[in-house]
Amino acid sequence: MRNFRILAAAMMLAAIFAVSVSAQTRPAAGTARPAAPQQTTPAAPAGPVPDTKIAYINTEAFGDEKIGITRYVTAVKALEREFQPRQTELNTMQTRIKAIADEIGKLSGSSVVDPKTIQAKQDEGERLNRDLKYKKEQADADFAKRYEEVVTPISQDIGNSLTQFATQRGITMIIDISKLAPAILTANKNMDVTQVFIAEYNSKPTTASAGTR
Repeated sequence: MRNFRILAAAMMLAAIFAVSVSAQTRPAAGTARPAAPQQTTPAAPAGPVPDTKIAYINTEAFGDEKIGITRYVTAVKALEREFQPRQTELNTMQTRIKAIADEIGKLSGSSVVDPKTIQAKQDEGERLNRDLKYKKEQADADFAKRYEEVVTPISQDIGNSLTQFATQRGITMIIDISKLAPAILTANKNMDVTQVFIAEYNSKPTTASAGTR
């Protein structure tokens, strides 16, 4: 099962606004009369270049327990608590499988051990591996379903709020620097709107998330 805390950094919420491009009119075809000059339609004049204001945001900060988005952090931690018993079970099974492998290794080096004893250990290890695979797949599926119920509505609300945030400040594009940091060589620190957005979002009145347990 996926690590819950890693999931906090997986959300991409950068809002990109589409820019309209002026269409050009194709030249008209020449007439059929030989004596008539070829008629063309003048190209439409280029429109003004829109003012551009770009900012960046670090969505990884959204899941930070100290400075992140409260609703998001609370929802992820609730899921972590909900699935902790199953994660503990999977960890225990993995530990047991490793212990069996170690036991088989020691027994195989002895000339006085009954081969049936080694075979029994191997059978036990194979059974536990099958059980672990099944339980892990089931836990992943159940977690994905609960994540969709609990966290996705919050993520969508954050995305909508980010769009409003940009519109109110005349920002034409917000880039998620957590995904593009290696490609950005220089950036004015005043372009970073992460904490401003988080503070504004956290100040909004919210209702209890339906789907948390």
